Amino acid sequence: MKKIGDIMLIHEEVKGEAFLRDLEGKSPLFVCVIGTTETAKIPGISAAGRSPELTDYTPPADVELLLMGRCKCIQGVPVTPEGMPTPALITMSALKLADIPTLVVNGGSRVKPHVPFLDIGGSPGGDIRLGRAVRNVEEVLERARIFGENLSKVADYLVIGESIPGGTTTALGVLLAMGVDAKGKVSSSMPNNPHELKIKVVEVGLKAAGVEFDALANDPIRAITCVGDPIMPAFAGLILGASDEVPVLMAGGTQMGAILAIVNALKCDALDNIVIGTTRWIVSDRTADLRGIVTQIADIPILAVDLDFGQSKFEGLRAYEMGAVKEGVGAGGAAIAAMVKSKGCVTKEVLLKEVERSYENLMRLK
Repeated sequence: MKKIGDIMLIHEEVKGEAFLRDLEGKSPLFVCVIGTTETAKIPGISAAGRSPELTDYTPPADVELLLMGRCKCIQGVPVTPEGMPTPALITMSALKLADIPTLVVNGGSRVKPHVPFLDIGGSPGGDIRLGRAVRNVEEVLERARIFGENLSKVADYLVIGESIPGGTTTALGVLLAMGVDAKGKVSSSMPNNPHELKIKVVEVGLKAAGVEFDALANDPIRAITCVGDPIMPAFAGLILGASDEVPVLMAGGTQMGAILAIVNALKCDALDNIVIGTTRWIVSDRTADLRGIVTQIADIPILAVDLDFGQSKFEGLRAYEMGAVKEGVGAGGAAIAAMVKSKGCVTKEVLLKEVERSYENLMRLK
């Protein structure tokens, strides 16, 4: 495996290196798509909040942190039930260090953030076990496409991340509906990945929708409608609108596999200008397989930032090394963009110090 600074080239190394070279000297724009889904409230599915009920507040709190440096809709920072802090801390720190501007797109969040955001008409997602999870998929995707097209005129490239609790379960649903073997391959915000629960939830949803494995390989709109979530059409639409003109760094973990499958089915040419940027914690996760998902869809590069919180003075951050959280809110992609924009001045050590400083300040405000 090759590394460029603190960036690991995980898959399609030659293409990945060329992509990074293409970004040198360019100014990125970070876009965070937020949404919520009732699927996240199924006990044991998500750790993105102290309790299933509080998952509605995690996405708005995440983007408040990005834009204001503090959360307004909740006190402190979003945490797992065990107290591990949101990966938005990493994203916020990376964007600050490299002075990267941020926009928020509301794909369908039940709780609205106390910061400016673009609303593209999406609604919160339902429980995928009912087989009807997302409304107005086509309309939301088209509005996001228009927005992505316009963003490509004001930025050298886009880094797109997301915040939606329960997103790996809905990703599993869409991947299976579209014929990608993702059982046992999606990641989790918890050290003990609840694969059996996720598969059971998805199978109930697919049965309720009357959909079998691979039945919707060419119909991503219906796949999202039945067992997806509201960030999917927004995220995919942004890529479809922007990638003709500028590179797009898809910032996230195994959920990016579902977005990739959607974009590939709608416009495979768009894949020529995108890569996935994630964290070392995702690619080293033995309970998941991002590369195994991606290689079934397309030969696109996977990059990973080699973050290491093992020496952090904070227990909540050291927990990342034990398999907690791993990725989210575009943390890996934002860190990669910060390192590239700063020409290596932002290193993993510099980033950790900034994350710790921000965490300490936020704990004082609690």
